[in-house]
Amino acid sequence: MDDNIKRGPGMKPMYLPGVEGSENPSPFTGLIRGMRESGSEYPQIWHMFAYLPKATEHLSRFTQEIMRGPAPLSAGIRELIAAYTSYRNSCPF
Repeated sequence: MDDNIKRGPGMKPMYLPGVEGSENPSPFTGLIRGMRESGSEYPQIWHMFAYLPKATEHLSRFTQEIMRGPAPLSAGIRELIAAYTSYRNSCPF
């Protein structure tokens, strides 16, 4: 796909090129730019966070609470479960 978006090795284009190519001001925009410049892979959900920061604030807070908040499972085990789930879904984690 020739869309002028530099991606890390193994990263596939999103189905939403307008979202992936957006340069909206957001903390995630800088993170994406840095990862692209270094040729690294990164979670593509960052594009949605950058594209609609107000709409995705709650998702970011929710994720942090689920992954880092008090729970019977340690944060490390929760990360391991998330990584395994991502692996099974052929999704980089």
